[in-house]
Parts: sequence; C-alpha cells; structure tokens
Amino acid sequence: MNHTLPAAVPQRSDQGAAGPAPADGPVTRFSKASAAAVLVCWLLVVFDGYDLIVYGTVQSSLIAETGWGLTKATAGTIGSMAFVGMMIGAIFAGRMADSWGRRRTILGCAVVFSVFTVLCAFAPNAAIFGILRLLAGIGLGGLVPSANALVAELVPAKWRSIIATLMMSGVPIGGSIAALVGIQLIPAFGWESMFLVAVLALVIVVPLGIKYLPETLAPVTAAEKAARKAAGRTVADKQPAGFSTLLRAPYLGVSLLFAVATIATLFAWYGLGTWLPNLMQLAGYNLGSALTFALALNLGAVAGSVITAWAGTRFGPVPTAIAAAGVAAAALVVLVTGPPVSVVYLMLVLAGVGTHGTQCLIIAAVASHYPGHLRGTALGWALGTGRIGAVAAPQVGGLLLAAGMGVNSNFLAFAGAAAIAAVLLAPVGLKLTSKVATSQGVNNV
Repeated sequence: MNHTLPAAVPQRSDQGAAGPAPADGPVTRFSKASAAAVLVCWLLVVFDGYDLIVYGTVQSSLIAETGWGLTKATAGTIGSMAFVGMMIGAIFAGRMADSWGRRRTILGCAVVFSVFTVLCAFAPNAAIFGILRLLAGIGLGGLVPSANALVAELVPAKWRSIIATLMMSGVPIGGSIAALVGIQLIPAFGWESMFLVAVLALVIVVPLGIKYLPETLAPVTAAEKAARKAAGRTVADKQPAGFSTLLRAPYLGVSLLFAVATIATLFAWYGLGTWLPNLMQLAGYNLGSALTFALALNLGAVAGSVITAWAGTRFGPVPTAIAAAGVAAAALVVLVTGPPVSVVYLMLVLAGVGTHGTQCLIIAAVASHYPGHLRGTALGWALGTGRIGAVAAPQVGGLLLAAGMGVNSNFLAFAGAAAIAAVLLAPVGLKLTSKVATSQGVNNV
C-alpha cells in the first residue's frame, strides 16, 4: 500500500514541484511529471556514485603526493570514513523521509554531500580530509533510500522493481565518470580537481530538484484522519513507521536477512570500488591502466543494473540477486588464478554486474515488500546497516595488504562476501515465496 496523499489533501506549501503529488491508492500511470522527478533523482544518484567512488581514483595520489604520511592501512581507514557517514545518513534519512517528507530530505542530502565533497579539495591534512569525507558520507548515504522511497510512490507497482534497479545504475555510472575523468584530470591538475567536479551537482541538479521533485507525504490533520477512517484507509495511520516496527513480527526475520545480505554485498562492492585501482597498481599496472580496470568494473555494474532490472522483473528480484551474487563470487575467484589481461577485464565486468546488480535487486525487493508508510524506513534500515560492510571493506583491504598477504587476499575476501550474500538471500526468497503462495490461497477461498 502506498502512503500517498488523497486527492482532497492539499500539497505542502514548500513543495515547489512541477506536478501534483500522487493520489492515495495505487499509482496507475507513469506521468511526465513523475518521469521528470525520477530523472532528477537518477542524476542525483549519479553524483552520489561519483562522490563516493572518487576516493578510489585518488587514493594512490594521496599516499604518494600529499606528504600526509598515509600508509595502506591509514588510507583504508580514511576510505572507511565516508561509509561511516553513509551508515548514519542512510539510517536516519530513511526515517526522516517517512516523517518530514521525501523532497526535503533528498535536497538536503544532495546539498550536504556536494558541499563537503568540494571542501575535500582544500583539506590541509589527513584528519581534516577524513572528517570531510565522513560529513559528505552522511549526505551520500541519506540520498539513496530517500530517492528510492520517492520514486516507488511515483510509478505504478508493475514498474517499481525495474525503476528501482535502473535508478541504482546511477552509482556505477558516477563511478565510471570518476574513472574516466581521473585519467585526464589527475595527471593534468592533481587529485584536488576530482573533488571540485562535485560543484556541478550543487549548481545544476539541485536547482532541477527544487523545480521538479514533488512531495508525496503531507501532514495529516484530524479531519483527514476521519475521512480516511470513513474510507477504510487507516492501516498506515495505526501502524508506527519506525525501526521498532521492522524488528517485530511480521517483518523481523526478513528485515534481519535483508540487512545482513546488504552488509555482505556492500563489503564486496565498495571494497572493490575503494581498492581496485591501487590493487592493480600493486599488481604491476600503471595508473592509467589501473583506472581502466576500475572503469571496467563500473561499466559492468551499469550493465548489471540493466540486466538485473530485466531479470528481476521476469524471475523475481530475490532469485535473480542470488544468481548475481554467485556470478560475482565466481568472477573474483578467477582473478586469483592470474588470468590473461582480456580475462581480467571480463571478470571485472562480471564482478561489477554481480555485486552492484545484487544490491540493486535487494533495494527493489525491499521497496516492494514493505508497505508505503514503512518503505523509507525499511530502505534506510537495509542500506544503513549494510554500510557496516562498506565501512569494514576499505579497512580490511588495507589491513590485508599491510599484513603482506598480497593482492589476491583482497579478491578472495570480496568473493567470500558475495558468496555469503547469495546464501543469506536464499531463505528470504523462500519466505517471500511462501507468503505469496499463502496470499494466493487465501484469495482463492
């Protein structure tokens, strides 16, 4: 059930959107105003992906050129700072989006991550840089669950899974842009220039959001509650939209499995995103080649968004996610064998397809499984707790290298995480299948 506005309820005075908020009840068509809002959200996710992955493209430059005394272990710690912020942002922004409104939360998060990413270019030392990455991470983590909650309420239910998956293609597209831009900008203008690119989100996309993003939630007055009660629409009003609801029946088991599977998936995806250029340089490739490998990973993730969107619609998001995670695990194991360069590129593409595709499908499954009044909170819960994996991955990667365990130790760790995600999602698929079968049985009585 979508927690959207009844036709008689006026919109918030601050919405500033081009089109009206959707009416209460299921959205039956994909309007031009909704398409514009989805496009703006996708552009913001692109910048979210750029600002997140950009650290991986400049990491070796920070170690070699800044004089900050960074080691592989401390570089991993700094890499984790953004993910700590993302964990905070995802958990609280999802709740804020359900309480204060999607539009305000999305725009606020976009401003936060853009401003603090730009300020990273002027950081005088590693400590300040790490703090700025943490603050940027709060906005980065808050944007995705808020944007997905908004988009889920603007499109018909039959489009929800595929749109949620395609929305997440913005993350690897942003990462691909970071790799492409880095090949040109870093040698010419230094690592600082990579962070200045984030100003484009602030001056171009945020104003578009102010114009085109609608608000799908509004304050509910006593009169409106009475009207909803008379119409038999009081379920969402009676149920609290908080984390406590997610952690009790009937949502407890699935909520925990979604969270832990997301931890494993994000460990693999962001571990690769943070360390891959550095790993490939350690394996003997120059910076340009290493960034090209990162580009292959992110292009694979873009392809994965499209492929898994189609497959998730045809076979279901959870079964497809299990297959995608298995593909990622197998591809990363192949890298350990030292294959030819052409095979390395192919395996990185498949790793991108599998890791990012799995995460997209988990988001689609969460957006479809929970009712509207819990959707933002549930997305924030899964992505917020999932950031534990994103926080741990850069640190674990750095510690493995610092311990002298070599490049392959990282690939094996990330492959193991992808395999764990596949195993954890299996009972989710069984539970949701059982629920559908039970529901159909009741409807046939």
